[in-house]
Amino acid sequence: MNIQKLNISTDIDICLLFQHFANQPWACLLDSANSQHQDARFDLFVAAPVTTLTTINGITQVYDYQQQQLSMQDDDPLLIVQQQIQRIFGNDTFESDLPFSGGAMGYMAYDLGRQFESIPELAIDDYHSPQMAMGIYTWAVIKDHHLQQWLLVTHADFAAPSANELELKANQPLTSATPFKLSTPWQSNMTEAEYHSKFDQVQQHLLAGDCYQVNLSQRFSATYQGDEWQAYIGLRNANKAPFSAFIRLPEACVLSISPERFIAVDGQQVQTRPIKGTRPRKQEAQADELMKTELRHSTKDQAENLMIVDLLRNDLSKSCVAGSVKVPQLFAIESFPAVHHLVSTVVGTLKPELSALDLLRGAFPGGSITGAPKISSMQVIEDLEPHRRNVYCGSIGYISVNGKMDTNICIRTLLCEQSKIYCWAGGGLVVDSDVDEEYQETFHKVDKILPVLSS
Repeated sequence: MNIQKLNISTDIDICLLFQHFANQPWACLLDSANSQHQDARFDLFVAAPVTTLTTINGITQVYDYQQQQLSMQDDDPLLIVQQQIQRIFGNDTFESDLPFSGGAMGYMAYDLGRQFESIPELAIDDYHSPQMAMGIYTWAVIKDHHLQQWLLVTHADFAAPSANELELKANQPLTSATPFKLSTPWQSNMTEAEYHSKFDQVQQHLLAGDCYQVNLSQRFSATYQGDEWQAYIGLRNANKAPFSAFIRLPEACVLSISPERFIAVDGQQVQTRPIKGTRPRKQEAQADELMKTELRHSTKDQAENLMIVDLLRNDLSKSCVAGSVKVPQLFAIESFPAVHHLVSTVVGTLKPELSALDLLRGAFPGGSITGAPKISSMQVIEDLEPHRRNVYCGSIGYISVNGKMDTNICIRTLLCEQSKIYCWAGGGLVVDSDVDEEYQETFHKVDKILPVLSS
C-alpha cells in the first residue's frame, strides 16, 4: 500500500474534486458535509472498482473488471464481499491509521435483511435497484479535517489516478452540469387517513404484546430531470449531516444525508450510535432551546431510546466478547438543521475469531429503524407499509482491508432511478404515541429535503 500527501488546500471542499468523478458508474463519496459533529473527521471517495457485487433476489452478480468475467452466486452476500476482499488483497491487513485502505464500499439495502432473517413478502417491490451494491476499490482519496491534509491511497498492482492529476482537478471547477429539478410534485404512498389506520393497527400489535416498538414510515416520490449530483449538493448544503453519501450506479443514484452512524469497527473496538427521539428546530433561539429542553426531559422519548439501546446491546453481544458491551452515553442531544435528536452510544469488543462483517450480519438492519423485537416489528412493517424500503433504512459504508468498518443508517436518504426519486420518513411508535404528533414528525424529518428539491 502506498500513501501520498496531496498538495491540495484544505480550504477546498471535497465535492469540488469529487465532481470530476461523480458521473462515473460506481463512483462513491462518503462525506461529513462540513459538519461540526464529533464524527466528522474524514471525507473520502473512490471510483473505478476492480470488482462489483450486486445482489438481486438472493443472487449476487460478481463482475471482475480485470478478467471481464461475470459469476452468479447464491451464498450469503456479506460472505461473498469478504471473499472478494481476500481474493484481491490477499491476507495482508495493511495496518494503518487511515479509515479506508482499500476494500469494499457501497450500500446494503434494508431488504438485504431478508438474506439473514425470514420476513414475509407482502409489500410492493417496484424498484429496479439491487438489494446490495458494493464495489471493491484499490485506491481512495481521503481528506482528514483534524490533521488538515489530503491523502491518496493506492496499491502497486492496480491502476489509480496520479497525485498530479488529482491536484489539477481540485482547482478546475466544472460548470457544465445539468440543473436538477422535479417535474411533478411530491406524492406520499399513504394519505393522512391511511396513516391513522396503520397507526391503529400498530397499536393493536403493541397491546397484544407482539412488539413494543414499531417504526412506521411513509414514502414520498416524484419524477425529475437533470443531474442527481446537483440534487445532492443542494441537500448536503442544507443539512450538513455527518454521515452523508453519494453513490452513482449504472442504473441508479443514492443520495444520503444521514445523521446516524450504524456500526463502526476500529481494531476490535465496536461502536453504534442509535437515534430515537426527535423535535423540530425553531427559527427563534428561545423557542429552539425549548424544543431541546422538552426532548431532553421527555420520559416517552427516553423510554423509546432505551428500548433500541437494549436491542442493539443484544445484537452486538452476538459478536462481542462477553461482558464487553457497555453504554457510555445515554440520551445525548444532537442538533441538526431540521431537527434535534436524542442519541445514545453503545460500545463493545469484537470477538477475535469474528470479522466486522460477521458483526454487521448479526445486527442488520439496524434496530433503530425497525422497532423491537426486531423480527416481529419487521413483519408488521412488511404488512403495513405499502411499498418495500429498498435502500431506505439500510446502510452505506465501507469495510477496509485494514479491518476497519464504518456504516451509516440510511435515514434522510433518497433513491433516484428511471427518472423517479424516492424519499422516506418514519418514526418509532409505542403504546403512548400520539397519532397526530407522529404523523407530523415524519414531515419534520424531511423539512430540509422535500422543499429543497422542490425549489
